[in-house]
Amino acid sequence: MHIKLLTNAEFLEFSKLFKPGSIYQNPYYAFTMHEEGYSSMFVGLMDGNVLKAASLILVYKVNGFKYALAPRGFLINYNDEELVTTFTKLIKKFLGKKDIVAVKINPMIIRKVYNSTGHTIQSNELYDVTFERLKKLGYFHLGYNNYFEALKPRFEAYINLDLDYIKLFANIDRSCRNKIRKAVRDGIKVYHGKEEDLKFLYEETKGKYPRGLQYFKDLYKFFGKDNLIDFYYSKLDTTDYLQYTQKRYNDYYKKSTELSQKLIHQKGNSDKIINEKLNIDKNVVKYRNQLAEATEYLKKFPDGIITSSALVIKWQDEVYLAIDGYDETYKKFGAKQLMIWKLMGRYAKLGYKKFHLGGVTNINKPNNKYKGLNEFKLNFHANVIEYVGDFELITNSPRYFVYKNSFGITGVFKK
Repeated sequence: MHIKLLTNAEFLEFSKLFKPGSIYQNPYYAFTMHEEGYSSMFVGLMDGNVLKAASLILVYKVNGFKYALAPRGFLINYNDEELVTTFTKLIKKFLGKKDIVAVKINPMIIRKVYNSTGHTIQSNELYDVTFERLKKLGYFHLGYNNYFEALKPRFEAYINLDLDYIKLFANIDRSCRNKIRKAVRDGIKVYHGKEEDLKFLYEETKGKYPRGLQYFKDLYKFFGKDNLIDFYYSKLDTTDYLQYTQKRYNDYYKKSTELSQKLIHQKGNSDKIINEKLNIDKNVVKYRNQLAEATEYLKKFPDGIITSSALVIKWQDEVYLAIDGYDETYKKFGAKQLMIWKLMGRYAKLGYKKFHLGGVTNINKPNNKYKGLNEFKLNFHANVIEYVGDFELITNSPRYFVYKNSFGITGVFKK
């Protein structure tokens, strides 16, 4: 067997078919990262004329040293001892000759899968054997992080889409379903956006996400060449919001007036009417205040208010929420919940099997500072995959020693 540099077409063909697939292991992502300052290569393990394993290798030069990353790991069967051993020996030699000091991988080796309540529903019986084999081959495990310390999340949430529309909605947490219904009533609408609309996503994520608007545009451009990416945004229709609020206010005001008349003519015990009127009057006050807000919104934003957005990548038979954001000022409208639900329904109807919601943190860790993020995704009846985490493989020992002692390999890659 030998290592071969693959063409774009060769690597694309392999990555399209390899399971499990990754949105970070294909030419489109390589082209995107090239615009971010990374060089790249596609390497393959050849057995005669048969391609047995492959990987995108990103390379970043810092302080005169070259360090590599295989995002989401090599496309290889990690359970095949002979294959992994051969590939490791050859890739170390191949990258070492190119003066690359080390390569970091975060492979899609599943440790466990949890349901939305945190109970284990799947365990990888081969995990321990695979893990120990990698360590013996020289891969240094960087630890079981609980949060977002790694280059890619160690925990990821996903939704099974192979259910009918009614069942998908019924599985969603009740509080989340209520927010979705309320968002519709308030006038939140979801739109299929274009490249020029990516500025909405940037405004919602700047200061929170390490990459900027150009990165979003590059993703959209390169994945979009083969229709593998969609952009969506939600908007509050301020006219609809005002009309709905006005109607609700009028209805409650009318009911309050009727109850007042009942009280005037009531003979005997009137406690039941009084209690009902108190509850009705609370809604009168609520919608009176909301009416003032809705009037102001329509005056200031006659074309509506952008409330959330999402960039979705389609790969194989699964879809991935690559980047998403929302305007915290309008969080109460539940626009993000509505958008996720709309996307679930859309992609399920198109035949996709899974909807990946992106990273979460360890859902079984007490006092989790990301509890809100976790709950948002788990409320959609999502399962959580726990991956093995990051490994580092030294490929050029002399250079690695000098680099590690001079600078330390931290903060080289943006997430």
